[in-house]
Amino acid sequence: MEYRNVFPIFVIFSFFIVGVICTETFSAEGFEVDPLIEQVTDGHEGAEPQLLTAEHHFSLFKKRFKKSYGSQKEHDYRFKIFQVNLRRAARHQNLDPSATHGVTQFSDLTPGEFRKAYLGLRRLRLPKDATEAPILPTDNLPQDFDWREKGAVTPVKNQGSCGSCWSFSTTGALEGANFLATGKLVSLSEQQLVDCDHECDPEEAGSCDSGCNGGLMNSAFEYTLKAGGLMREEDYPYTGTDRGTCKFDNTKVAAKVANFSVVSLDEDQIAANLFKNGPLAVAINAVFMQTYIGGVSCPYICSKRLDHGVLLVGYGSAGYAPVRMKDKPYWIIKNSWGENWGENGFYRICRGRNICGVDSMVSTVAAVNTNSE
Repeated sequence: MEYRNVFPIFVIFSFFIVGVICTETFSAEGFEVDPLIEQVTDGHEGAEPQLLTAEHHFSLFKKRFKKSYGSQKEHDYRFKIFQVNLRRAARHQNLDPSATHGVTQFSDLTPGEFRKAYLGLRRLRLPKDATEAPILPTDNLPQDFDWREKGAVTPVKNQGSCGSCWSFSTTGALEGANFLATGKLVSLSEQQLVDCDHECDPEEAGSCDSGCNGGLMNSAFEYTLKAGGLMREEDYPYTGTDRGTCKFDNTKVAAKVANFSVVSLDEDQIAANLFKNGPLAVAINAVFMQTYIGGVSCPYICSKRLDHGVLLVGYGSAGYAPVRMKDKPYWIIKNSWGENWGENGFYRICRGRNICGVDSMVSTVAAVNTNSE
């Protein structure tokens, strides 16, 4: 059966099967293909049949990700979850054929466990009084742009099993802004935000930044502005827990916020702000990210309910999507699940239709030029 005949069926049934999932390593351009992924995701064009039993897949998964369980009961429970996640990865492959989906380090977690430990966007909307970024000219923007190539992006970090994604999105944006202001790329402290930032939106109950229980990037920018800045990561290292006390030392501030604002939903404006102001803090629905391995993710349907904070670092004009028979423009996203996830820690997602809400909550920040102080 030709794919175009199958597509309407996928669209109809996708309303019933979209779930939350997870991810690990492969890629579309020059990365090694994992045979395990090829065997698991047997629902897409060119894939091999599923040759191995679920038990064998689970054995390989445990070895690859150094998984061990405290009891046979826990082992059996995780194996059942793993089997469900194999089927989920195959469904995601059908819904998102221009990317590759499969087994990841999160494949033994339920959707609820994954959401609690690895996401962490606290609120679903921006404060009503958020400052809007000025409209920028969009003429003569480059077709492709990547702040990694300009030296404005630190290496991929790992939030661990702490819902602190919002803090990594915040530091990433300020790291880029500080690079533009000072010419220096400095890795900033997420742990300072986890321990010290309890900024709240007075108009929304329960909206305070709350360490491993979630937060919002704009609130974190507000905290940073009030506190006087962020310390270096090396001076206030990440622990992955929120049980410690605040250890902020204002004599060791490495970057300061001058101002921050919300960017228009218009994708040309997002590109213009990215190009002019540096990497942008964005929110996204991470449902397809849990199983993402590589390629340009362009799912036929994806919720726009925002649940994960990430960093927009660039865009491209031509991410090849063989199933759709044409090139796809895409955003380049820096994630905080380590370099063994996705494309060496990065994610490419379609531009053009606000896929998974990626254009819905975008913020830009400017840094103080501390060289002149």
